[in-house]
Amino acid sequence: MSALQAWVEGEAGSSVKVGQDSRMAPRPEAKPAISVVGLGYVGAVSIACLSHLGFRMVGVDVAKDKVEAIAAGRSPIVEARLEELLAQGVEENLVEATEDLVGAVLTTDATFISVGTPTAADGSADLSYVREASRAIGQALAMKSSYHVVVLRCSVPPGTTLDVVAPEIEASSNKRLGEDFGVCFNPEFLREGVAVADFFDPPKTVIGASDRRAAEAVEAIYRAIDDKVIFTSIAAAEMVKYVDNVWHATKVAFGNEIGRLCKAMGIDSHDVMNIFVQDTKLNLSPYYLKPGFAFGGSCLPKEVRAVGHLADKLGVDLPLVHSLGETNRRHIEQALALLEPHRGKTIGFLGLTFKPGTDDLRESPTLELMAMLMACGETIRAFDPNLRFGPGLESQIAYVRHSAPHLADLAERLPEIATSDENELLAECDVLVVSHATDRFRRAVEARAPGTHVLDLARLWPEPPEDPSYEGIAW
Repeated sequence: MSALQAWVEGEAGSSVKVGQDSRMAPRPEAKPAISVVGLGYVGAVSIACLSHLGFRMVGVDVAKDKVEAIAAGRSPIVEARLEELLAQGVEENLVEATEDLVGAVLTTDATFISVGTPTAADGSADLSYVREASRAIGQALAMKSSYHVVVLRCSVPPGTTLDVVAPEIEASSNKRLGEDFGVCFNPEFLREGVAVADFFDPPKTVIGASDRRAAEAVEAIYRAIDDKVIFTSIAAAEMVKYVDNVWHATKVAFGNEIGRLCKAMGIDSHDVMNIFVQDTKLNLSPYYLKPGFAFGGSCLPKEVRAVGHLADKLGVDLPLVHSLGETNRRHIEQALALLEPHRGKTIGFLGLTFKPGTDDLRESPTLELMAMLMACGETIRAFDPNLRFGPGLESQIAYVRHSAPHLADLAERLPEIATSDENELLAECDVLVVSHATDRFRRAVEARAPGTHVLDLARLWPEPPEDPSYEGIAW
C-alpha cells in the first residue's frame, strides 16, 4: 500500500474544518507529500496553503528566480498573506523548491500541474508546457513502484487530461492509467488579491477523476477545507473552469454595456445595478442558466429589442445586447437541424406556449420552430393543455398575427394543427418535440409507441434516458 493510500484510509474521519486562519488546526501525521509543477499564481498559493494544512510541499519551476523565492519563503507575486504562509512553511520544513521535476515527483505522492496555458496564434490553448510536464512526470513514474496521483489544475480544453496528460505519462513511464497512477482535473477558483482566503473558504471544490482511488486521494487533501466536494467526469470538470470564466467575462461586459447606456441618459449606473443585484431569486440565481430552449414570451424579446433600439438612437454601441436576439435565433435553428433527419415524418409538439403553466403564445420560440417546419413542407400537429379553444385562443392568434407577420400562416392554421387530445397526437406522430418539462408530458413520452423519436427542448429528466430514440437539444 502506498503512503498516499494509507493516509487516505487512515485519516478519512480525522480532519478538521478550517477557515481563513487555520494556524491552530491539528495536523495529523503521515500526510502525503505533494509536488507542484509551476510556481506562478496558482502554484504558489497552493504550496503556501497546503503547507499550512500540514502537507510537505515541493515546488518545481524552470524559472530560477521563482524557485529561489519559494525556497526562501518569499512570495513571487503580490498576494495577501502569501509570503507569511510561505515563510511559515519553510520554517517548519514543509516547503522546498527545485528545478528538478523528476526528482520532485520521485519524492512525493501526488503532483499538481499548474503550468501556463497561453493563447496560441490560432486562438487555441497552447498545451506545450502541459505536455512537457506530463512527459517529465512519466519519466519519474518509470522509476517508482508506488501509486501516484497527477492533478491538472490549469485551464485547458475538455479532453486534455485524458487525451494529452495521461497518454504522455503512459508513453514516458510505461505505466498504466488506473493501475500504476491516476489522473484528476481539479479546477481552481481563486480570485487574485484574496486567493489565500478563497483557498481556505472555496466557493466549490470540483474533482474529475480517472478512477475511484485517485478521486479519494484528492478529496482527502481538500477534506479539511471543504466537506462538500463535487465529483463529476473529468471533461465536465475541465469545462466548468471555462464556463465560470466566460460567465464572469459576460457579467463584466453586460455591466459595462449597461453603464454606457445609463451614462448616455444621465442615469447613475451604480444605482441601477445596486438594485439589480439585490434580486437573488431571478437575477442572481440558476433559474435562467440551465440549457433548454430559446427565450420568448411577452417581455424578454421585446425588451431586448427595445434596449437595442434605445442604444442605437443614443449612438451607444451595445454588441452584447444586440447579439442576444441572434443567438436566440440560432438556438431555434439548432432544433430545426436536429429534426432534419426526420423530414417527411409527422412531427408532434407537446407544448406551444412560451413556457409551461400559461396560455401565453406571445413570441413563443416553439411557434417559430413550427413555422420553419411548415415552410419546409413538413406535417405538424400540436397539443398544449393550456390552450383553450374559443375566443381566448382567437385573441392570442390575433396577437401573433399582428406582432409576427411571418407567423401569420401558422396562426391561421393553428386551430386545425392543434388537438385537444394528447392521445390522438401520440397515435398520429412519428416524432415528438417536447418544449415543456411537465409530469404530463413525461408520461406522454413514456407512453409513446416504440420507435417514436423524441427531441427534448426542456430537459424532461435530470438524467436523460439512455435511449437511441431520445435526443436533447443541448445535452
